[in-house]
Amino acid sequence: MLKHRLSWTATAREQIELERNSFINLFKGSLTDVSTGILILRLLLGVVFFAHGAQKVFGWFGGYGLDATVDSFAKMGIPAVLAYVASFTEFLGGLSMITGFLTRIFAVGLTINMIVAMTLVHLKNGFFGPNGIEFTLTLAVVALTIFLLGPGVYSLDNQFFKEKK
Repeated sequence: MLKHRLSWTATAREQIELERNSFINLFKGSLTDVSTGILILRLLLGVVFFAHGAQKVFGWFGGYGLDATVDSFAKMGIPAVLAYVASFTEFLGGLSMITGFLTRIFAVGLTINMIVAMTLVHLKNGFFGPNGIEFTLTLAVVALTIFLLGPGVYSLDNQFFKEKK
């Protein structure tokens, strides 16, 4: 009986793997492969964080610059050093996502940055509406997804750090 169960389990696992591979192969070599999807997510996230970081650090795109950002964070009780870390994490993290360089490191930083923003600033405004958590939550989940999946083949990380076979 036990032998029958083990062979059934192995057969079921093989069947699941076969179905999974068949589904993946259905899209292989097209624009719908996983690395293309990761690239799209990385570029979108990168542009958003680059722009927001540039607002905080340089005052670009209608922002107020680093001094005003640090003052604003201080009014919320956030120490200056963390205001600098958050601002530069957004700016450099945006560049990281666009280029795919040091992707996982910055993806963690961006995820943490958005969790802090949600809890300290946006949560009191609810899910929707002006300044709700929906946008920061989406950014956090996309950054976490990139951390979990990695930067994909269309990245500098892949070029510099891929495993030798």
